[in-house]
Amino acid sequence: MSHTTPVIIADDHPLFRTALKQAVEQCIQGVEILEADSIGTLLTLIDKNPSVELVFLDLHIPGNQGYTGLLQVRNHHPDLTVIMVSSDSTPLIMQRAIKLGAAAFIPKAADLKIIEEAIAVVLSGQTWLPDGCAEVVSDQESHQLAKIANQLAHLTPQQYVVLSRIADGQLNKQIAFDLDIKETTVKKHVSAILTKLEVNNRTLAGMAFQKVKMIH
Repeated sequence: MSHTTPVIIADDHPLFRTALKQAVEQCIQGVEILEADSIGTLLTLIDKNPSVELVFLDLHIPGNQGYTGLLQVRNHHPDLTVIMVSSDSTPLIMQRAIKLGAAAFIPKAADLKIIEEAIAVVLSGQTWLPDGCAEVVSDQESHQLAKIANQLAHLTPQQYVVLSRIADGQLNKQIAFDLDIKETTVKKHVSAILTKLEVNNRTLAGMAFQKVKMIH
């Protein structure tokens, strides 16, 4: 990673952001650290800083439900490396994040040395979980998570947003108004979404997205 590459820390707790900044600065020489306190702020920062390569994302940051924040970042910016952080750090929660595309999951209780180790492993191109994190995700769930992550990754950013609105129960007319697009455009997006998610109606598409919102 180059000396001028910015890294984003997306967490709404200033004290943890400060601790994480210290670890990042020790691991990445001359790094520029940007901070976000919500999913919306994070996506804006990424758009304004296209050279960002690494994002630290709090599981419970405002604007996130379940793993929707992780998948939204991965959908909009598939070249980014995402490290999840949270005080919720059961093996199941951490492994689900990895299955859905995170490069690492760092518990907030981890000390500076552990955080530095995780960052170093991720920068070497590998995934990282804490020692002793035994595999608890079943083969069936692992397959399902990988499938939904892959399907959502193939949606365009606009299709992803439309799907999230469908999952919230919005009708095409509402979606068109909110996104300032034509209702016929929404219908085209819905048709593409159904094809990519391999379902035959919008209810099933919404349910697929709701699963990602609910798992944690």
